[in-house]
Amino acid sequence: MFLSTYENRLDKKGRVSVPASFRSYLSNIGYNGVICYPSFNHQCIEAWPQDRIEKISNSIDSLSPFEEKKDYFATSILSESINLQFDSEGRILLTSKLLKHAKIKNSMVFVGQGKTFQIWEPTTFEKFKITAKKKSNIHRGSLKWELQLNKQ
Repeated sequence: MFLSTYENRLDKKGRVSVPASFRSYLSNIGYNGVICYPSFNHQCIEAWPQDRIEKISNSIDSLSPFEEKKDYFATSILSESINLQFDSEGRILLTSKLLKHAKIKNSMVFVGQGKTFQIWEPTTFEKFKITAKKKSNIHRGSLKWELQLNKQ
């Protein structure tokens, strides 16, 4: 899983090192890169393993071919996605379009989201994190634990 938060900087060539634990997770599931697209929920970059993009693509494909929602989702996610491969040092080259969307200049924060991760401009993320904590506290009762019975 993608856990924790890491801050890294762009190098002189515009590359950034993806946290080692994130690369390790991706490598363990057979990927040498990550799919990125501009989030339409937040001012950040969404980063997903290929299997997650395939799931969303299948979900979009399940919609009627003549339903306008299908085009909206495909355009907002799939047409904006880019497959970024790791170089030999574990870096990716984020496009100027992605950096502009997230308003990232030099520094960025990699934020674990479990099965995916996000890349944020640090100040923007800190503001979002405060809001997220407040709203999580308000809605904490909606998180449910699955009860698992041990069969012996």
